[in-house]
Amino acid sequence: MNDTQADKNEFQIGDLVLLIDRKDRRYMITLVEGEKYNCHLGQLFHDKIIGNNIGGWFRTDKGHILLGIKPTLGDFVRQMPRGPQIVYPKDLGNIISFADIFPGATVIEGGLGSGALTSALLRAVGHTGKVINYEIDEAVLPKALRNIERINSDTSNLEVKISDIYQGISERNVDRVVLDVPEPWQALSGIGDALVMGGLVLSFVPTIIQVQKLVLAMEEDGRFQMIESIETLLRTWHVTERSVRPDHRMIAHSGFLTTAVRCDPKPYGRVPFSREEDGKNLDFRNNELEE
Repeated sequence: MNDTQADKNEFQIGDLVLLIDRKDRRYMITLVEGEKYNCHLGQLFHDKIIGNNIGGWFRTDKGHILLGIKPTLGDFVRQMPRGPQIVYPKDLGNIISFADIFPGATVIEGGLGSGALTSALLRAVGHTGKVINYEIDEAVLPKALRNIERINSDTSNLEVKISDIYQGISERNVDRVVLDVPEPWQALSGIGDALVMGGLVLSFVPTIIQVQKLVLAMEEDGRFQMIESIETLLRTWHVTERSVRPDHRMIAHSGFLTTAVRCDPKPYGRVPFSREEDGKNLDFRNNELEE
């Protein structure tokens, strides 16, 4: 095994470590040479972890054994300092998937919060993409940026604007818009102007009343088609040799995702088609039906 391979398998100074005890309680630390971690299970010196295998077992001075692994983004989101509102890992994955966030994309994000969604977007767009965040509350920046920098080593492709996304978006021809704001319908005018044709907008809101207002506003605007709203319920399972059953607890409702595609406005309203009209050629160039 060469040095590069060894480094990849071992904890290094500055790494995030997730320590897990026998009761599945979790503790997250950042490795600092000479430091020690204190908890009710005893003391654990960071130097005992640095240079040892990721996925190894570490003993405190009280004899308790802890498993040490690198946290996933989901682990980090559950452990990170945050406010009362959080986008759960189950929603983060669906946001990336349903908004079709791809490497190299330019993404406008409305709302910064604790930085969980921003971190997921940065990972998805990669080094060749860019995330431009609109946030009105400057007070949330220090905590959010600390969280983002802990999980993303390079944040050079993140731009945070202290600006109200409801008042408009200055960028043009962006690939995606992702919203985590309470009244997303107020941002639709600017989103329609900013999105590239065929680009996607996704909104995360906690209540169905917000979903209804957003969908109706999208339909009235006319530039958004393929509108769809979903909810994700996540249930884990207990699996042993003697029994297989759902766990007693599950992560149920956390929010709704609404997606839409930026299109040309319809040339007119709905046209009632009959069987006899099947096969007619629809030509919208002159906003009329031609046989």
